[in-house]
Amino acid sequence: MASWEERFSVDGYIYGTEPNEFLRDNVAILPRGSVLCLAEGEGRNSVFLAESGFDVHSVDLTHAGVAKTLQLAASRGVTVDAVVGDLADHDLGAGQWDVIVSIFAHTDADTRRRVHRDVVPALKPDGVFLLEAYTVDQIGRGTGGPSNPDLMMSLSKLATELPGLEVLHGAELVREIVEGPGHTGFGAVVQLIARKPGG
Repeated sequence: MASWEERFSVDGYIYGTEPNEFLRDNVAILPRGSVLCLAEGEGRNSVFLAESGFDVHSVDLTHAGVAKTLQLAASRGVTVDAVVGDLADHDLGAGQWDVIVSIFAHTDADTRRRVHRDVVPALKPDGVFLLEAYTVDQIGRGTGGPSNPDLMMSLSKLATELPGLEVLHGAELVREIVEGPGHTGFGAVVQLIARKPGG
């Protein structure tokens, strides 16, 4: 399998240029302010959030993904502070973000647990964490996502890994996903919107 750097280096946008549907449908309830997008890929979600009036920062493992994010932002007349970084050791900060977004940010289990551990202190009081990811039921569907069950997420895993957040919405479901050639078809996903209690 090609590395993410190779994957994002091709012409065109593997996951399209339109935002994730779950993010788009819930953007109105997100607190206005600073947003951090994790494993942002080619920039579709961060650019959408910038167009929606947020102060957007993003991190991705690849130089190609960050370059595409900046290119997409420039073409839409908005600004995204996009940086190259590995979530295995990237500093999310403390009390810094009104919103943290994680859309199909599948990593090894150790990295995922570390990132989720750091999400809660990185949010400001009343800050919101929004996530959509594939569950183990996605394996074999051929419509996107990893094939390793250890990389998948579930509500039970998220509840364990994100203590201290108030769940506003949590669901596991199968929905139709149309996000470029990389994600097209019915997908088994987990969705979460959770808030850090106010100080």
